[in-house]
Amino acid sequence: MFEATTILAYKGKNASVIGGDGQVTFGNTVLKGKATKIRKIGKDESVLAGFAGSTADAFNLFDMFEKCLDNAKGELLKAVVEFSKEWRKDKYLRKLEAMMIVINRKHIFLLSGTGDVVEPDDGKIVAIGSGGNYALSAARALDKFGNLNEEELVKESLKIAAEICIYTNENIKTYAIWDNK
Repeated sequence: MFEATTILAYKGKNASVIGGDGQVTFGNTVLKGKATKIRKIGKDESVLAGFAGSTADAFNLFDMFEKCLDNAKGELLKAVVEFSKEWRKDKYLRKLEAMMIVINRKHIFLLSGTGDVVEPDDGKIVAIGSGGNYALSAARALDKFGNLNEEELVKESLKIAAEICIYTNENIKTYAIWDNK
């Protein structure tokens, strides 16, 4: 069984950031330590996306989502609704074992393996993958009590997850969309 990945997204006052670790594990063996599971997507790269789960399935989801995003002319809300409809209609897609997070400066969504679209209650923090709950907890605490910028918050939260979750490492990559940069 594959266990892999921690992906965390945070929509703050000045930036939207997505980050992920690099570990891919099979059973009790690390297959890869520097995998990239986050991307900038859309024609203007104004949407950030990350995945957890089967890599092959996730690439299929990325491709499908990018088509929905292009058809929605870059409007994330329309794209996730269309994506969900397509996912539920397609018998093949319903069997994919992957989840995605998509974020821009207006919205943040988790796209589940069953075609659900979930916007977090707080509208700003969501995580997936083996270490997702650890990263989510750390991000909530740092958001509430810390004094970090958005990118630092994501990186530090992922580092905390890596200290706890054996399926998460500290090879962390982030992408950010900053206001006025």
